Formats: sequence, C-alpha cells, structure tokens
Amino acid sequence: MAGIVGLELVAGRTGVTLLFAFASFVALREFVAPRGDRDGDRALLLICLCVVLPLQYLFVARGALAFYTLFVPLFALLAVPIVTAIACEPRELRELRERTAVVQWGLVLCVWCISHVPALLALEIPGYEGRNAFLLVFFVLVVQSSDVLQYLWGKLAGRRQIAPRLSPSKTVEGMVGGVLSATALGAILAPITPFSLAEAVIISLAITLLGFAGGLVMSAWKRRRGIKDWGTMIRGHGGMLDRLDSICLSAPVFLHVVRVGWGG
Repeated sequence: MAGIVGLELVAGRTGVTLLFAFASFVALREFVAPRGDRDGDRALLLICLCVVLPLQYLFVARGALAFYTLFVPLFALLAVPIVTAIACEPRELRELRERTAVVQWGLVLCVWCISHVPALLALEIPGYEGRNAFLLVFFVLVVQSSDVLQYLWGKLAGRRQIAPRLSPSKTVEGMVGGVLSATALGAILAPITPFSLAEAVIISLAITLLGFAGGLVMSAWKRRRGIKDWGTMIRGHGGMLDRLDSICLSAPVFLHVVRVGWGG
C-alpha cells in the first residue's frame, strides 16, 4: 500500500484521489456484494457505486470539506432505508433492517472513511503549504506498518490471544509490540510533518490503536458473514478491504485532529 501510494504521489492529488476511489469501489463491492442477489439490492449497490462514491470523491478532489464530511453519512442515514424499503417485496420487509445496515455500514466504512486519506492533500496548514503529501505518507506508513509489525511480533512473541472469537491470530504481545514499534516509526518521521516529536508520538499511538480497532471491527463483520477473507483480489492476502481495514477508523480521526489542531 505504501509503495503504491508513493508511486501515485508522482501523479499528484488527482492520482491519489483516483487511487483511493478505486480502492473504495472494490472495497464496497466486497462488503456489500454478498447481499446483492436481489434486484433491489443490486440497484442500491449500483447507485452507491456509480453515484454516491463518485460524488464523494469529487467533493474530496475539490476540497469541499462540508460536503465530503456530511454527504455519505446523511445519504446512508436517510436515503438508504428509503430506497431499500421501496425496492423490498412485502415478504422481505422482515429483513429490511439487516439489509439496510449492511449498505449503510459499507458506505461509511468503505467510502466515507477511506476517502479521508486523499482528503489530507486538501488541508490548509499554515507554514506547511505544498507539503501535504508528506502528511499522507506519514499516515499510511505508520498505520500500515503497525499491521505488519503486529503480525511479526505476534509470530515472535505472541502467547495470549486478545480477541479469540474475532481474530484468533491477534495476540496481546503482537498488538503491544506492533503499536509501540509503529509509534517509534512515527516519531522518526516527525520532521516531515507539522508535528513536534511529542505530538507525533501521541498521534502515532492514537492512529495505530484505531487501526487495530478497525481490524477487529472488520473481523467481526467477517465472522458474522462466515468468511475468512473479504475477497481474493490480492493473492495470499485476501481482498482490498483486508488491506484497508486498519485505515477505516483511523483516517477520519487523523484528518480532523490535524484540521482542528494545525489547520488554518
């Protein structure tokens, strides 16, 4: 992921936005596709993929903060239940709440949350003009490296499972070792950010813990569906959403913390 983002940064803000729009497209299909066996479900998924998702990333590309922070949550909360109810057959109304929840969560996690990563490039930070790409690199490297380091620490020293029902492979030792190691990486990367060393440590710790929580949330959804991986897009690593689960909760928090704390 970090390598792909690095290459896309050469193409600038448009390239990064298109990259994450594609990632959201694939992730949303993985999240909602198992429920797309009915005409109404397929129509709603098509609306989400071809209308809601492009509009969300258009707002991101234009830096329209008020629109990209409110559009998807409002659509998910208000429009999805209405469209689902209209498309439902009378005999399917008993499943309305569950079917609605899947699409709502899919939009929020796979589109709204992920779109906050390229939105970092549009933040206005006094004294940091023209360097927002480093902020994005900082976020992606710290969060993604935390995933890898948790896996390595778990293999080396893992003993006690932290959430056996959700993710049997995650251990207390792996989580602590990975989070602390990734936080140390964030401290090393502090010079490329607008943060002081202490601020970089605190923010790195927060986003790695949120990344871990995001992984557990996605594991819970997978267990509920009875699947091991979200897809087979990346050989040996599952689907797109298996690689992006750690940024789902951390990206919106990171962006808004930076915007409130350092933005103009």
